[in-house]
Amino acid sequence: MRGMGDCVFCEIIKGERPAHMVLECADAVAFLDSRPLFKGHVLLVPREHVETLTDLPGEMLGPFFGYAQRLAGAMESALGAAGSFVAMNNRISQSVPHLHVHVVPRNRKDGLRGFFWPRHKYASDEEAAEYAERLRSAVSA
Repeated sequence: MRGMGDCVFCEIIKGERPAHMVLECADAVAFLDSRPLFKGHVLLVPREHVETLTDLPGEMLGPFFGYAQRLAGAMESALGAAGSFVAMNNRISQSVPHLHVHVVPRNRKDGLRGFFWPRHKYASDEEAAEYAERLRSAVSA
């Protein structure tokens, strides 16, 4: 498995790098993006190091996208978002070479246009932890 030696997401999965966890399952985890488009922006990653969607074993497709579906629902139920943006890059524009799905809360006129993605910061680590807890509670329900 190429690239896993210096993989930031593998470090998060192993607990070697801090992250605000939202979902922890046997085969996948989700955590807050440290540079969110909007507060509540989550990254869903498989626990096994795979670089792209084409590398994900076929038997993982259903469960993995089931987690994405649960996270998309949590954007609305936990954060009051009108909807969500679910996206994935494969190699091009993939800032970390570990498969990840962006699940982002969306509202009308929120400023997200096309592929211009303005980033927003959490006011504090406590605020990030509060967003993670709200989402964690919603996906666990």
